[in-house]
Amino acid sequence: MILGLGVLLVRHGADQQGLGCSRAARSAGQVHHGAVNEVDQWFLDKAHPLDELMRQVRAVILDADSRVAESIKWQTPTFSFHGNIVSFNPAKNFVSLLFHRGAEIPGDHPRLEGDGKLTRTMRFRSSAELEAGRAELAAVIRAWCDWKA
Repeated sequence: MILGLGVLLVRHGADQQGLGCSRAARSAGQVHHGAVNEVDQWFLDKAHPLDELMRQVRAVILDADSRVAESIKWQTPTFSFHGNIVSFNPAKNFVSLLFHRGAEIPGDHPRLEGDGKLTRTMRFRSSAELEAGRAELAAVIRAWCDWKA
């Protein structure tokens, strides 16, 4: 990314870094430098019924570790650091997160569900459920980043 004369250029889907904006503000689409990244555009285009909850989940993921980048892969927001960590798997009644290699993430993470060889999911039906699971979601993201650093 290149900063100069108050202009921000975003390269290859890297997250925006608006001057004076927190990662949570960026994840909520509140960056004021005229650029809209591909994930912001996805939210604008989708108009998903759980848009606000999805944006809250996005903020938790981005705020968990500054090394996390976001992009659109498989037609959905995907978060990565030295590999794909997690993607939204949009559903109608809950926010579903697909952890691509969730079974390998170090540590004990009881909210990660599934018994497949690699993938795990985590789901949130409401802001209250997200609040209850916020610390664990952030811990999973940090565990991945620390593992892959």
